Amino acid sequence: MERGERPWGSYSVLDENNGYKIKRIEVAPGERLSLQKHHHRSEHWIVVSGSARVTCAEREFYVNINESTFIPIGEKHRLENPGKIPLVIIEVQSGEYLGEDDIVRFDDDYDRCKQPDER
Repeated sequence: MERGERPWGSYSVLDENNGYKIKRIEVAPGERLSLQKHHHRSEHWIVVSGSARVTCAEREFYVNINESTFIPIGEKHRLENPGKIPLVIIEVQSGEYLGEDDIVRFDDDYDRCKQPDER
């Protein structure tokens, strides 16, 4: 099973096939992922532990345990854990390409946004 450690927490790939990937994502208390978008996939997030603060386009809202939200292809979004316990979500990605490099970052707490070449 593929697993990745990130500054905000970790993820594990639970299943993957043509057109979909299912991940378990754990976000540490007080941490958040980058404000980002994807060109080739949509995402459906289901909260299984904790509470999530979600940014999707211009909206910011909370998703609690046993609730879900949908992130359309190309929409700017962010996942945050405002709570005191780990946030655990199941993420179902759907699309023609599901690689980890299909991320365009706009804002990131860990300096992972690509800077344009200064020429």
